[in-house]
Amino acid sequence: MQFLRRIGLILLWLAAPLVAFAAANKNDPYLVPLRGAGNIALVVASLAVVAVLLWHGRWRSIAGKMLIVLWCLPPVLMSAAHLKFELRKQEVLAASAAEARQLGPHFMVGYSSYSEVARLAGQGLIGGVYVTRHNIRGRGVEALRAELAALQDVRRAAGLPPLVVAADQEGGIVGHLAPPLTKVPALATLAGLAPDDQRAKAEEYGRIHGSELAGLGVNLNLAPVLDLKPPARRNRLDFHTLIGRRAIATDPAVVSTIASAYVRGLEESGVGATLKHFPGIGRVRTDTHHFSANLDTPVRELEVTDWLPFREVLSHSRSALMVGHVTLTAVDPDRAASHSKRVVDGIIREKWGYQGMVMTDDLVMGAIYQNDVCKAVVEAINAGVDMLLVAYDGAQFYRVFACALEGSRKGMLDAAMLHASEARLARGFSIEQVRAASGPVHLVATSPSQIDGSPARGGTRTRSR
Repeated sequence: MQFLRRIGLILLWLAAPLVAFAAANKNDPYLVPLRGAGNIALVVASLAVVAVLLWHGRWRSIAGKMLIVLWCLPPVLMSAAHLKFELRKQEVLAASAAEARQLGPHFMVGYSSYSEVARLAGQGLIGGVYVTRHNIRGRGVEALRAELAALQDVRRAAGLPPLVVAADQEGGIVGHLAPPLTKVPALATLAGLAPDDQRAKAEEYGRIHGSELAGLGVNLNLAPVLDLKPPARRNRLDFHTLIGRRAIATDPAVVSTIASAYVRGLEESGVGATLKHFPGIGRVRTDTHHFSANLDTPVRELEVTDWLPFREVLSHSRSALMVGHVTLTAVDPDRAASHSKRVVDGIIREKWGYQGMVMTDDLVMGAIYQNDVCKAVVEAINAGVDMLLVAYDGAQFYRVFACALEGSRKGMLDAAMLHASEARLARGFSIEQVRAASGPVHLVATSPSQIDGSPARGGTRTRSR
């Protein structure tokens, strides 16, 4: 029994700093699973440990007192973290109408609470929302359709432009609303077909996605992936990007053919496409969901390979362009492409002449969030990025928006860039345009076997954007 008590004390000494760290960082994206009930359980467990230690008289020794103090820290640290979060949240919600009009249209946010996101939408603090599987789990499509319609009603009542509503329906392993929406095979499954069949099938997949998303109230799909397929597996630590399973092909011409047809099918249904992830992550071995990554390929080589599909599809569509968090070292070795003016303004705007919507990949990804997120936000806006995405953990919106708010108040934001971006967003997608373009649409109940005559591939869980 004495041996077991010693083992228990050792475990308590080891667990105390870990629990304290989790409590102090309760709002970190990596600790999302601990939110709510998990936080309550952590506090209750800490207090229970303190009670047991006091009951057994551990307070009589110096070591015991230290252990008791350590287990008193988690509730205190968690309260401090919650207070900091609430103060930042209130600062954002108290932004003036002028600040909301200037900054709000540039943010797209994922959400869990309708009442919370409705307040952001009504105050003009956001320009778009991102919906995924947790918005539909246990409720069905009708509830989400009604919710999105209600959000657009909030915008109309406030005299604000309609929200951009985005989803992530690539097909294959990334179909965050499927089921209940149709699970469409990955576009990569078409790479071996004849060109005419590639186009026909890809356009069909685009129409399926487009009609279902438009019927739900979604007007922007974060697809297709235009990164070239890597020739080999990236690395064993790539748990979320999984680009080898999401990219269409290694041949830029095949990627262009299939992606162009898919985008055409989407747009015929009134839904916009988003080409991702420029400047290309097929050559990058590191998973930017967690780590910074460099793309060291010379620009001349990228122009005749990886970038061909992006330029081809952009040239004859209304697609948006998502910029990833890889660092294009030949152009700007000091920052990721998603907030590099040399990449966004220098290459995409000036060299390519593209004046459509540019958006970042999720700012909650480790390549950005674990570094100086405020610097990245200010630089992205000044680079000419139109929409900053906060998808995986919508609660981080308050931190990200506070960064932009601070930048604005300190005169760090480029007014000319903001004005140009405002004009681009004004030409963007709206739910009214979707309905006008596509007419009444209904969700189809197509099974995978009805699409290509064979079962769909497995649905590995992924956070990928």
